[in-house]
Amino acid sequence: MSAWTFLWAFLVGGAICAIGQVIMDTTKLTPGHVMSILVVAGAVADGLGLYDPLIKFAGAGATVPITSFGNALVHGAMHEAKIHGLIGVITGIFEVTSAGISAAIVFAFLAAVFAKPKG
Repeated sequence: MSAWTFLWAFLVGGAICAIGQVIMDTTKLTPGHVMSILVVAGAVADGLGLYDPLIKFAGAGATVPITSFGNALVHGAMHEAKIHGLIGVITGIFEVTSAGISAAIVFAFLAAVFAKPKG
């Protein structure tokens, strides 16, 4: 890997995050709304065939931000729909994203146990 790989990952990932921050700063949308917008944007980009080239170009800069979750949802649904039809749409979404969702639940629980939450 060259230094260019890291630079492009930083710039693309930073741009995605900056877009989310600009949306939050210039509108009255909550972080949850902005997160939903970014997930849908990633899903639409994957549906149009634009997200995979972005991943090939930017690597982790495109796979780490929340937009990649939308990409994973649509990617899994489309792949399984080709194989299993309509039921594949539902199973494909969970097949591809289940590890990430499970990890989020486990680490959130561990953070709550060890960080003494105030809420």
